[in-house]
Amino acid sequence: MIRNRVNIKDIAREAGVSHSTVSRALSNSPLISAETRERIQELAAAMGYTPDAVAQSLQNRQTKTIGLVVSSIADPFFADLVEGIDDVASEEGLSLFINVSHNDPQREVKVIETFHRRRVDAIIAASSRLSVRHRKQLINIRVPVVTINRQPEEEGELFHSVTIDDRFGAQLAVKHLLELGHRRIGYLGMGNRFLSNQNRLQGYLDALSEAGIQPQSDWIQIVLPEDADRLGDTEAARRKFSTLLSRNISALFCYNDRSAIGVLTRCKEFGIRVPDQMSIIGFDDIEIAQLVSPQLTTIHQPRRDLGRQAMRMILDLLAEKPVSNKLIVPHLVVRESTYALPGVSP
Repeated sequence: MIRNRVNIKDIAREAGVSHSTVSRALSNSPLISAETRERIQELAAAMGYTPDAVAQSLQNRQTKTIGLVVSSIADPFFADLVEGIDDVASEEGLSLFINVSHNDPQREVKVIETFHRRRVDAIIAASSRLSVRHRKQLINIRVPVVTINRQPEEEGELFHSVTIDDRFGAQLAVKHLLELGHRRIGYLGMGNRFLSNQNRLQGYLDALSEAGIQPQSDWIQIVLPEDADRLGDTEAARRKFSTLLSRNISALFCYNDRSAIGVLTRCKEFGIRVPDQMSIIGFDDIEIAQLVSPQLTTIHQPRRDLGRQAMRMILDLLAEKPVSNKLIVPHLVVRESTYALPGVSP
């Protein structure tokens, strides 16, 4: 048998006081005596009373909830990101609502609008694809919104952001390969992440230019957006790598770890020894990068810190404090998938 929820009227009837007295006692109002407050609070606890969160949110104009939209739940990148957000949110007594955009900007808009209708206090959008063309649709969003590693196709800021320095990270990756003696270095990118792919490609080009190397156009292969969305990063990279096999490259910088792992599996199928015959480096440093064989050299994104930074920015915005966008610097993690060419000291 389901018992009816205990409410303020029940407590008032049991205590022989008015509804307003109970309400004030439960909110620690100084308008009633300490003795009465204590008696009513003890009675409420004994009766199993729990506050109505919805009613409290109507009074306080806060729901203690944060809406979080991620582009995928299959990508292990987002697990640590969510943990970082929750680390800070839980300390503040905030709960997360999570939804998925599937890399679709229109779906992302709809998720954000749904969160807004549910009266969340703020919204975080990870790997956001929102751009200036969505401004009219989002003009009525009246809560703070922070994006993480945004992916707009046009310039223009809609919201505050926390972003990894993709260009610098790519430079680190290519400079590592150059230090190992590689000169014919390829890039395998993902066309469905427009901005980050462009920045990583530019970092690749910058590093080669600084070394006096002019890359050949066929060293660069970008997976079509529709193929990346349909196949996923690992399988799309596996297929695209086949076009690089005849390019006589000795090293390959991949857009992320999942695409690099796809290349590793393809190399095994073709009998290409990594790193003896081909050095491969990824980007992200997801957990599986340490579990594959050979272990993957990569660029580390501090995923939990990205999440924490975004959540702290949300808290500052809720407190009406000034905030500025943050650019997070990644670092190189050297493992087993890269090695020096003969005659070069590793």
